[in-house]
Amino acid sequence: MALAGVGVDMLEIARMERAMERRPGLVERAFTEEERLYCESSNRPSAHFAARIAAREAVLKALGCGFCGGVHIDDVSVSRNAQGRPVVVLKGRAAEVAREQGVREVAISLSFTHDLAVANAVAVTDEARPKKTTELDQKAQLAATFREARSLVDELERVAQE
Repeated sequence: MALAGVGVDMLEIARMERAMERRPGLVERAFTEEERLYCESSNRPSAHFAARIAAREAVLKALGCGFCGGVHIDDVSVSRNAQGRPVVVLKGRAAEVAREQGVREVAISLSFTHDLAVANAVAVTDEARPKKTTELDQKAQLAATFREARSLVDELERVAQE
């Protein structure tokens, strides 16, 4: 099992604009209500929609599955936490794939320029998370115990020689 997966994707914003013009129902079908409200309230809705499409692709690349095997476009969405940071929401088959791989979270970063939207995703498992090193703490405690014991032995030897 892979410890963590990484995915990146980019999308031309003009391509997203053309898709939205050609398919008027695309936004309602492909995005959650939360995503639509957020994107439509921005100065450049198409850039934000494009970033979210790129996010879906990047997340599925990080999971190593793509849009196949029962994974649908609405199985991945982008929400925002209390600080406004984008967070990945998985459901359906994408959530199942993540669980099967032991993925605890998918960290994401979104950005765009005038022309391109880009998303980076990292699927994080427990094995990939930094570990708190209790082993070093245990070794330090053991060493301190030995020093203390040695000190007692030295003291007992000194008292015995008196």
